[in-house]
Amino acid sequence: MNKAVMVLENGQVFTGQAFGATGRTLGEAVFCTAMTGYQETLTDPSYHRQIVVATAPQIGNTGWNTEDSESLLGKRSSVRWSADFIDHQDPGKIWVAGYAVRNPTRRVSNWRAGSSLEDELIGQGVVGIAGIDTRALVRVLRDSGSMRAGIFSGDAIGSTEEMLDAVRAQPSMAGADLAAQVSTSEPYIVEAAGGEAKFTVAALDMGIKANTPRMLAARGVEVHVLPSDATYADIRALNPDGFFLSNGPGDPATADAAVALTSEVIDAGLPTFGICFGNQILGRAFGRSTYKLKFGHRGINIPVLDTTTGRVAITSQNHGFALEGEAGEEFDTDLGRARVSHVCANDGVVEGVELLSGQAFSVQYHPEAASGPHDAANLFDKFVNVMENSAMKGTRA
Repeated sequence: MNKAVMVLENGQVFTGQAFGATGRTLGEAVFCTAMTGYQETLTDPSYHRQIVVATAPQIGNTGWNTEDSESLLGKRSSVRWSADFIDHQDPGKIWVAGYAVRNPTRRVSNWRAGSSLEDELIGQGVVGIAGIDTRALVRVLRDSGSMRAGIFSGDAIGSTEEMLDAVRAQPSMAGADLAAQVSTSEPYIVEAAGGEAKFTVAALDMGIKANTPRMLAARGVEVHVLPSDATYADIRALNPDGFFLSNGPGDPATADAAVALTSEVIDAGLPTFGICFGNQILGRAFGRSTYKLKFGHRGINIPVLDTTTGRVAITSQNHGFALEGEAGEEFDTDLGRARVSHVCANDGVVEGVELLSGQAFSVQYHPEAASGPHDAANLFDKFVNVMENSAMKGTRA
């Protein structure tokens, strides 16, 4: 097998074999603790410009199929999609910068698989590395924090000094404005399941995952997915019942336009729901600041405490930034009184904020959870209920 090396910006080098495409890739090294769902992970736009280290020791068992990718919407063939918008010829775009694993499986064992994981990595030009001690690598990232890294194989392998210089020359994730790079370039529609739509939602695409509009569509919502640079006029033109802020990559401190848009939408009375990056955008609209976590939360087994009910949900997460705040904290904003609604049970990091009026709320985790637990799927029902109440009161913009 071809030799490959992974170089961290602290100077540590891990030597293994090429996995996927041969060449060079640069990105921020992060680790994901999910034991399943590697296809959903690799196609999640929130992982753009990151080298993902899998903590599960064996990767690739279920191969690659055309149904489970989270970036299916990136290759749509029409402006309007039905709720079951699976294109069985589309493998989904892989967004990660690179992939580091311990033991890639030699045989694919799933009836839905159309190809192997490595074949798909090669086909999409994604450089990876296998055969390294991922336990040791994860320990470094936990102790020292996520850091810039590179994977080099084939002719791209140079001296350690040359590779380290390349790694350190790349920009940091802090200050990275990436939403526009993963957003749709043109608006499109995902139709409500079962026919006539009960509600219409304008969704700001900052890296939206395919399962999010699917979950809304299942609840009778027609979703109009808009580019990340959409304006308030674009939203008003749709006369929607609600506004959705998607997940996405990069530093939320760079998303001033999305923050201003969110403030304008809420001020107009439109019910608002945000996920992940959307939580940080809503929090910033509430006047909260953000910061970079040491190594982030990435996995499908992370406990979150609802500060109002005391209930704990096991959640899917993928974020390296977070909102400032404390569990249960209430505070005044220009948009009304708000509070920190959820926190991570592991470390107390803010996992959700909301207006006390109930008009706007968000969570840092992924209630659409593909792959992952379904503990928080009822948040989509909550959003529908908020839109119903708004319509009954006649408060919609």
